[in-house]
Amino acid sequence: MTRQSETELEAQLAARGWPGRPLTDEPLAADVLNTRWLAGTDAYDLLEEDALTLAWLDKHGLDAGAAAADVRRHLREARCALAAAVADPSDTAALNRILDHGRIRLSLDAEGTVETPEVADPARYAAWMCARDLTRVMSEAPGRVRKCANPPCVLHFVDTSRKGERRWCSMAVCGNRAKAQRHRTRHHGAT
Repeated sequence: MTRQSETELEAQLAARGWPGRPLTDEPLAADVLNTRWLAGTDAYDLLEEDALTLAWLDKHGLDAGAAAADVRRHLREARCALAAAVADPSDTAALNRILDHGRIRLSLDAEGTVETPEVADPARYAAWMCARDLTRVMSEAPGRVRKCANPPCVLHFVDTSRKGERRWCSMAVCGNRAKAQRHRTRHHGAT
């Protein structure tokens, strides 16, 4: 990712009057889940517009390689599959269908092992890379890819805390809302 590609995406959001994206420093697998977010009661989705999708791909160094509409369709499919696997780690059927479209070719060079992704359909490449990244993250940090515990929130994150007990996408936003709701409930009864 280059700062220029991140700035380009931010500029496109601003040009549409959209708020900035939260949690933009997450790994690819979580970031594709966070291409959809809420600001107040308004929903935003980068995968609904070609230009925004292409800017998001560029941010991650991924080439569309095919018609943007086809790439968007496969990315939305991947987003749903990844969310299902995060919500229930035994729900892997859709994720595995995406992974079936590619493979990693291993080779050796003077510096060590080289992994080369091979995906036959260029329109599926970005979706496959997102699914592949989820397998990597879930292997390296089992149980640490999570959806925010605030039910209306749609954001996901990789919990890198020492104890592995992070619950909120942001303590300042969702965590604070939950604390305020608990306070209201304790002092004023359920509302």
